[in-house]
Amino acid sequence: MSDDFMLDTDDLERRMDGAMSSLKTEFASLRTGRASASMLEPVMVDAYGQRTPINQVGTVNVPESRMVTINVWDKALVGKVEKAIRESGLGINPQLNGTIIMLPIPELNEERRRDLTKVAGQYAEHARVSVRNVRRDGMDQIRKAKSDGLSEDDQKLWEGEVQEITDRYIKMIDDVLATKQSEIMQV
Repeated sequence: MSDDFMLDTDDLERRMDGAMSSLKTEFASLRTGRASASMLEPVMVDAYGQRTPINQVGTVNVPESRMVTINVWDKALVGKVEKAIRESGLGINPQLNGTIIMLPIPELNEERRRDLTKVAGQYAEHARVSVRNVRRDGMDQIRKAKSDGLSEDDQKLWEGEVQEITDRYIKMIDDVLATKQSEIMQV
């Protein structure tokens, strides 16, 4: 039995990649004082009887560094898109111009920047917990294989490999967090 055990490290890495991509999506939604179309990704509009992402009811553009525009395709949805943005918690005040909604991005003050770095840290911690949960699953598989006859040397080898993968992903999370925090604090 011990010779047959193969831990699916590709599966562990795939699951850790999922935690990383989720973290990057959450970071993209954090406002840094510069306009970005991705900051609207979490905003959902009540359109046609269901919750719909903004990019499916209009064209999102970034014409300048402190402005996002949304050209809503259906004139009847302009009010709903504006309401969704106001209620999203982004702290942006939409301005209407026909079917175009303009979102001027205000300058962030020092206190708001510090708050955003704390939020970024919380997002990173959630990603670290996800990675550690994947690590725990891998270690559980190894322990089960040991009880099924895996040798102690093979157990140590597999545990070392799982730990190496985990350390690599934790470092990637820390690097992405440091980059995002410096981006937020940049005036």
